[in-house]
Amino acid sequence: MTPQAKRVETASAALPGPGRAADSSDRVSWLAVTLESDAVGAQALPDALIEAGALSVDLSDAAAGSPSEEAIHGESPASGTGLWSRVRITALFPAQSDVRTALARAFAGAGVETIEPLAIEPVHEQDWVRKTQQQFAPVRISSRLWIVATWHTVPDAGAINVVLDPGLAFGTGTHPTTQLVLRWVERAVRGGESVIDYGCGSGILAIAALKLGAGTACAVDLDEQALLAARRNAMQNQVRVRVSSAAGLSAAPAQIVMANILAHPLIVLAPVLAGLTLPGGVLALSGILADQAPEVLAAYRQWFDIAVADRQEDWVLLSGLRR
Repeated sequence: MTPQAKRVETASAALPGPGRAADSSDRVSWLAVTLESDAVGAQALPDALIEAGALSVDLSDAAAGSPSEEAIHGESPASGTGLWSRVRITALFPAQSDVRTALARAFAGAGVETIEPLAIEPVHEQDWVRKTQQQFAPVRISSRLWIVATWHTVPDAGAINVVLDPGLAFGTGTHPTTQLVLRWVERAVRGGESVIDYGCGSGILAIAALKLGAGTACAVDLDEQALLAARRNAMQNQVRVRVSSAAGLSAAPAQIVMANILAHPLIVLAPVLAGLTLPGGVLALSGILADQAPEVLAAYRQWFDIAVADRQEDWVLLSGLRR
């Protein structure tokens, strides 16, 4: 979703006023500058922003969370650059930086036209570890299934508790797309099934399937950080997950296949996921906005009897039976 334009010209307005003591929540340590660029400009700007004094630069899809969002799967077909068509760039500068001068240097260094910032906002010093941990309260998926971050005590010792260190990988149990698949897999697992979690992120779905009674589970991802997180989380939960890179994957077809990614890569992966699902097996697809469902359904009907099986907020889960 495109951010609304907001501007903060200096950090001084956020600093403590006269007679007021500064504490850690008052101190402005950085300025976050948000820009929006096309893919070509976004390729050149990160290095130029660092050269101009930025401490870090983050790139994301400017249309994230909307029907126009694009997943990077290999190279983005829309831009041909490996980036989204429209890119949100967030650069972090020291609080006392002359941001306008730094941006002018960066634009000149990158050889791109001047871009008016969408926002220049103060970032206050905080206890970032505590703030991050507060975002991951235990999540109750059902009467018997909980997702609990490693730093929390399990709320219900008698339940099935998947204990996770979120790390850098997607899959904490807080996002609707993950919750949709967790509820689905709880219904799908009867005992002893083989499972593939394609695009595994933290490994949450494969781990939950095993703790619910599946016989074997293979967690697959392109991202090495995700594969590392999945291994660690499997050890934390004392379950055995086979972890494999999607590049050169040689996994036997499974009775249960799950993929919580995004609509566009799911469409591209339809033949792959069909090949990984045994005849009579079941497939769950998530990461799909409701108005994207018809296109994804059409991509899978060649192999599956498939339909929308569940909804949460703007997201849907598709479930199919392999013919």
